Amino acid sequence: MLKRVVGFGLGLSLVATSLLAEVEKKELTIGFIALTDCAPIVIAEEKGFFDKYGLDVHVVKEGGGWPGIQQKVINGEYDFSHALAGMPIAATLGINGEANLQAVLSLDFNGNGITFGNNIIKEMKKYGMDEKKRPLGSESLKKYIDAKKAKEGDKYQPLAFGMVHPVSTHNYELRYWMASSGIEPDRDTTIKPFPPPTMPSNLIAGNIEGYCVGEPWNERIVLEKKGSTLVTNYDIWNNNPKKVLQTRADFVEKYPETTKAVMKAIIEAQMWLDASWENRKEAAQILSKPNYVKAPVKVLEKSMTGTFQYLKGQDSEPNPEFNVFANYYAAYPFYSHGMWFITQMYRWGQLDKPVNMKEVIEKTYRPDLFEAAAKEVGYKLPPSPWKKDGVDEHNKFMDGKVYDPNKAVEYIYSFDVTSPKVSKEELLKANQWSVETKQPEYNCFYGPAGCADPKYIVK
Repeated sequence: MLKRVVGFGLGLSLVATSLLAEVEKKELTIGFIALTDCAPIVIAEEKGFFDKYGLDVHVVKEGGGWPGIQQKVINGEYDFSHALAGMPIAATLGINGEANLQAVLSLDFNGNGITFGNNIIKEMKKYGMDEKKRPLGSESLKKYIDAKKAKEGDKYQPLAFGMVHPVSTHNYELRYWMASSGIEPDRDTTIKPFPPPTMPSNLIAGNIEGYCVGEPWNERIVLEKKGSTLVTNYDIWNNNPKKVLQTRADFVEKYPETTKAVMKAIIEAQMWLDASWENRKEAAQILSKPNYVKAPVKVLEKSMTGTFQYLKGQDSEPNPEFNVFANYYAAYPFYSHGMWFITQMYRWGQLDKPVNMKEVIEKTYRPDLFEAAAKEVGYKLPPSPWKKDGVDEHNKFMDGKVYDPNKAVEYIYSFDVTSPKVSKEELLKANQWSVETKQPEYNCFYGPAGCADPKYIVK
């Protein structure tokens, strides 16, 4: 499989050369946060995919967290960036900055964990937690919170937890997990944003009891035996979207061939990452460098090479889908995935006015651009940009919910714990539309890395 992918890439080099004259802007700056899911951007630089398409890319590690990276995309300091899947949507809606940002591709599926410190884990075990259960629910945390509230009464101090940004998958996943047992995140807890690399130090310092973050910042705590990862976002929602490549809408309009060249380079890097576990090991070596993630190779390999160590002092567990970069259409920016983030913005009271969710996501996510780029590098396309989630073993939610974009409004109000600021009636009135959904098959076109089982690998 690796030979086929590499051979195909080399075969396209002549085509790429013929297109160099069409790249309107050669020198680019792309920002990223120190997380393993920046890998497609880093690999595109390190393995020469940007060079192949005539691009001179400066890849920059952002030190100001997600707010810093967002502002620098909006003001033009970064031409593209590694971004939370909800960030361009929030900016377009005026929640997080205000600019029409667009997601031109998805960088990965899965890759987050919810990690708790030893002290709260000890308390949760008193209330029946079996830390080896997969997926592990939040029932024991609910019981501990209820007992704490009963003891403290009017002086109850909510437990503090960390996540990376208010419109991040991490915030929504942590809330989803908590709410599944009846915890009300905004009353029973305090959820604070921190830059991803600072999560371990904040937990060790006692500023938070636990956090939801991407790798390698879960395994750092586990290997230091300061806590354990109780659940991953793959356990919460199998093959969920996490990060995207974002840019400004005006950049896409002004530099269409440059945009396509960047996308092709990163898509090829994603295919390279899933072509073999040997490639993943090489990627871990590259990401460990100080100018990238700056983490020990052994920590990076824990999640990048088909395993994940949930519990301190115990063996890693097989988890081949913890990181998926290309297989199962992980690079494709599904409209339906983007719309899920809008449902969460409503569920947790971040949006206070009704909007047409279909119009917003079609303005923000760009599967049309992706399809044009993907065809030129041999990346397989799903049958539709709209699909349901929660309907089979490869996209199920831990609570058995089904997310159908045609019933997105009903979905928001279907949870026992939900706190929207807009009425269901108002939102239904603004969303009088329907789309045709089609379910993609689970296939691994690019190799064994990120693949659930060898039977799914397409030769």
